[in-house]
Parts: sequence; structure tokens; C-alpha cells
Amino acid sequence: MMLKKVLGTAVAGVLMASMVGCGSDSEEANSTSNAAAEPEGQNWRYAHEEYEGDVQDVFAHKFKEYIEDNSAHTLEVFRFGELGESDDIMEQTQEGILQFVNQSPGFTGSLIPEAQIFFVPYLLPTDEETVIEFFRSSKAINEMFPELYAEQGLELLKMYPEGEMVVTADEPVRTPEDFDGKKIRTMTNPLLSETYEAFGATPTPLPWGEVYGALQTNIIQGQENPIFWIESGGLYEVSPNLIYTGHGWFTTATMANQEFYEGLSEEDQQLVQEAADYAFEEIIEHIRGLSEEKLKEIQEASDEVTVTRLTEEERQAFMDRAPQVEEEFIEMTGESGKELLEQFKADLEAVSGE
Repeated sequence: MMLKKVLGTAVAGVLMASMVGCGSDSEEANSTSNAAAEPEGQNWRYAHEEYEGDVQDVFAHKFKEYIEDNSAHTLEVFRFGELGESDDIMEQTQEGILQFVNQSPGFTGSLIPEAQIFFVPYLLPTDEETVIEFFRSSKAINEMFPELYAEQGLELLKMYPEGEMVVTADEPVRTPEDFDGKKIRTMTNPLLSETYEAFGATPTPLPWGEVYGALQTNIIQGQENPIFWIESGGLYEVSPNLIYTGHGWFTTATMANQEFYEGLSEEDQQLVQEAADYAFEEIIEHIRGLSEEKLKEIQEASDEVTVTRLTEEERQAFMDRAPQVEEEFIEMTGESGKELLEQFKADLEAVSGE
């Protein structure tokens, strides 16, 4: 009796489904017409590593703006901490939970060793316009890196600069000897650790969420970040001595889950590429003058802040230690890293006119 009841229910379900699925030709045509007139959009998810109003957040919302203004799709943006830290959001992107992620090479370097090239000190110049032109035209950035990211299931959409790196410490630093005995927080990046060892410090990898407290309690004596991040994170409150060493720029990258990207229509792939191009141009305008503006805000907020800008002679003492980091990069990455470094230097030479 029970079996008959189950079978009866199942058959009724099939019949109901077939009735719902069957309609007049005119109804089907009308439904098809409505679908064509009103394309169904998808909701995509995008996570980055920074706070509201920071550079990555501005880029993400410009990307979102273009997507939503030019399609039926919507984009949900998640800021730092909302879905975890950098490693978490990368893992979620690779698993397809997120469609887009913005992550700096500081973290991606563990996945793509060649991305650590941005931590070879004194490779990038300090001049803002030269750096911007490099990112626009570089073969290493725009042709070689996409292939490396693709090997990890990632579609590289855009790499872009955020700002010159600034070191903060418990006291002013002018020489490598001044770094002796100081624990400097680094991202989980082997080459960045090598850089600070070369500079005379003790590199100390820490998750971002622990940095403020570690500075406050003197577990670490310094860290590095672009100035806007030092301002928005309040790091100058617990590490008030700003040191402009001129050793590098903070760089980041926006990418998509490759399986998701390749599954898009040609029209949507073009939409995503155009959105990345649009956000890039917007962010380039945004970062112009941003460092000066944020430094001024920091100085207005605290009387304890000091600013140290190394002279050419002082900088040279650090530059003399850079070759050992470059050698370590080649050792870590092999022939592919060597080729990338050579192209990187050729691209820089082309934009600097040297």
C-alpha cells in the first residue's frame, strides 16, 4: 500500500511537471521574446585586501560601476576581513566561490614565485609617471604575467601600482646598521624576507590583522606599506617614524577564476576586459598625488610623526645590497624568472629613456 502511495505521488509529480512544461506555441514564443528583451543577469562576487576608500576598493567599485552600467549583471564587493584575509580570498577564487579577486604579489608570490619580482629592491623607480607608463606598456606585465597566472587557474585582468613603499619604525632609520636588531613585519613572501635580511633587519612574517597590535606591544619594531595604507590603518599611531627608502612600489593585481572566465560568452569576456581597462584608468587618476595628500593628513593628525627621506648617498648603502636579492629571485624562479627579470629591465629602460 505504501509503495503504491509513493509511486502515485511520483507519477503525479511527473505529470505536474509536464503540465507546467507544456504550453501553447504562442506562450512559448512570448516567453522567448521576453527573455530576449530582458536578458537575465548574474550576480558576481569580487573580494580585495583593503578598507573602504583605499586604492583596491576604489578599483573594485569602478570595475563594478562599468559592469553594472553596461550589462544586466551585478557585482558584490567584499573588503578586507569580510571573507577572511588574503590567503582566504585567493583560495575561494580558485575554488570558484568568488569570481574575481584583487591580491598583491606579496601574497600571490607563494603561488606564483615569479610575482615576487616586485620585491627586488630598487628595481622600480620612485618617479610616479615613469611607473605608470611602465604598467601601461610593459611586455613583462601585459604579456608574460598573464601566462604565469593562467598556469594557476587564474585569468589576470590587470596589474596596477598603488603607491611608493614607506617603512615605519620605532625610531628613524638612515643606514642598514640602524635596522640591526629590528623585527620588521613582512608579508608571507620569501623574497621580501630576503630584502629585509639584506637591509640588516630581522624579517617577521605576520598576518595583516596582527600588525597594529604587534607594533603597539613592540613585538615588532616596524613594517612597510604605501602611505595611504599607513594612514587608513592608523599605523603611524604606533609606529610614527616614516622612512622613505625609495626601494619599491606596492603593486597589485585583479584576476578572475579562469574556469568562470572561459565559460563566459565572448560578449561578457569583452565586458570584463573593458571593465578592467576602465577601472585601471580611473585608479591611475586616483593615485596621482595621493601619497602627498595622505602624508599631509598623517602629519596633521599626529605631532609625533617624523619623516626621513634618505639622501642619494644614504640610499646607495641600501642599493649596494640589492644584487643579492636579485640573485635569490633568480635562484627561486629559475629560467622563467631570469627571462622575466630581463624583460622587466628592458621595459623599464624603454619608459625611463635611459
